[in-house]
Amino acid sequence: MSNDQETPEAQVEVESGVENEIVNEEPSHTEVGEHEYTVEELKQELEEAKQKAHEAWDKAVRTQAEMENLKKRTQKDLEDAHKFALTSFGKELLPVFDSLVLGLQAATGDSEDVKKFREGSELTIKQFEALFAKFNIVAIDPLGQPFNAEQHQAMMMQVVEGAEPNTVVNVFQKGYLLNGRLLRPAMVVVAKAAEKPSEDNAKA
Repeated sequence: MSNDQETPEAQVEVESGVENEIVNEEPSHTEVGEHEYTVEELKQELEEAKQKAHEAWDKAVRTQAEMENLKKRTQKDLEDAHKFALTSFGKELLPVFDSLVLGLQAATGDSEDVKKFREGSELTIKQFEALFAKFNIVAIDPLGQPFNAEQHQAMMMQVVEGAEPNTVVNVFQKGYLLNGRLLRPAMVVVAKAAEKPSEDNAKA
């Protein structure tokens, strides 16, 4: 056998020696030093934290205010819905009431039938008026008052002696308010100032 050939035992010893060297070799550690904050950096971070806290608080306050406003608007819408739920019905009811009043005014004479009709009509009108008062329907009867474009509808204007210009001198039809909101404008005649004679007419 040649001396150049190594025995298996020698190979095992060599390999074992290499393994021992690998096991005994300690891994190197890289130490990371902690960052030391300066006073200026700490101040800056504190300011940033304060700013974020302020923004969060401001956002919370705005959100709370928006919720309160939404709650108030919703509550007002509900109140208005209750107050003005009778608007359409009231508008349809007024012509019936007007016809009843006109019928009473037209009922003239002293016969028993006319008297009974007038008594029945007057009683029905009182019931209507009680119903209006219950639901806060208020009549607008502006005779002698200044013309109000928000509540009155001018049917015509005419010169009336002794009447102040722009005042109501006749009411064709009463108006009505429902809880302070216009249900129907009053149809009126408005006084106007007399026209001054022209210079040519004055000289003639």
